[in-house]
Amino acid sequence: MKPNLISSAVFVCSSPDVSKIPAHRLPEYAFIGRSNVGKSSLINMLTGQKKLAHTSATPGKTQMINHFLINDAWYIVDLPGYGYAKTSKSQREVLGKIITGYLKSGQQMTLLFVLIDIRLEPQAIDLTFIEQLGQWEIPFALVFTKADKLGPMAAQQRVEAYKGRLLEQWEELPPVFITSSEKGIGRQELINYIESINQQIKN
Repeated sequence: MKPNLISSAVFVCSSPDVSKIPAHRLPEYAFIGRSNVGKSSLINMLTGQKKLAHTSATPGKTQMINHFLINDAWYIVDLPGYGYAKTSKSQREVLGKIITGYLKSGQQMTLLFVLIDIRLEPQAIDLTFIEQLGQWEIPFALVFTKADKLGPMAAQQRVEAYKGRLLEQWEELPPVFITSSEKGIGRQELINYIESINQQIKN
């Protein structure tokens, strides 16, 4: 397969809730994960722009639904992170409503990429979130981040262990990607996957 490149990536808007998202008919690929999982870094790596999505050492930086138009053909959507303990309970509830509102709106979201820190054992908050996606029948894929922090063998072992944990509850596993924003690992695989879905939609 020839390399699918992202030739243009433009920030479009930040929306406080799903009702404020501009109407359009293009596919949306949303990215979500626990706070500090490396979501903004991954989006920057995919688009080849270092400062498209704002990265921060402070978890919980993304507080709105951010839309980026890619190749004038589809959107990357940067959703707020979940599970950051140092935000107030009321703020977590607000972010939870923003996330739930977007996911359940049934608008343009084609697929949700759920980001998992490859260095960690399966976290209850991620497993609960993934289970919720199943109940809501939301299509998703798993993206393991920060693979450069482990060797290739260790990274693969972590992923296999995670898949084993999921198979305790799931009959079929979603697509899985291993990435590193630092090293560019997994970039082409993710872009190829998105492009294949875009072609299916066109056809």
